[in-house]
Formats: sequence, C-alpha cells, structure tokens
Amino acid sequence: MTETVALNVLDRVLEPLNRNLTAETARVLTALRLDEAAQARMEELAAKNTEGRLTPDERAEYESWVSACDLVAILQAKARAWLTRARAV
Repeated sequence: MTETVALNVLDRVLEPLNRNLTAETARVLTALRLDEAAQARMEELAAKNTEGRLTPDERAEYESWVSACDLVAILQAKARAWLTRARAV
C-alpha cells in the first residue's frame, strides 16, 4: 500500500472526528505533549536506534512510540486546521 493510499484511508477513518470537533476539543488536541518520562524514554530509544543498538524488543517499542506520535501529530494538524477554519467563519 502506498503512503498516499494509507493517508486517504486514515482521513476517511478520522472524518467523523473532524465533523464533531469543538473548539475546546481542538485546543486540547493541539496542546497534547508527552510527559517527561515518556519523552525521555523516546529520546533514549531514538539515540540507541541512531547508534544501531536497539534490541528487537526495544525496536518494537520504539516503532510503537513513533506510530503513536505520528497519529497524535495527524490529529493535531486536523485540530489546527479546524481552528483556523472556525476563526475564518
């Protein structure tokens, strides 16, 4: 599956969320951040990945972190776009 197809599928899956966002929910989404412990763990795994020192379990954990953060980034982009459209109206 190409990246474009995957993004189109994700857009369709998230469309109900987009239709039902409120200003408050959009602001909460845009403010989401990892807590200190989670950020530190992700940075530790990223450094080990760069150095080629991840164990198979750590690689799976790191990939899970990256996937979760990618999803949150997509949700945040949708929330920012929603807020921009709401301000323009």
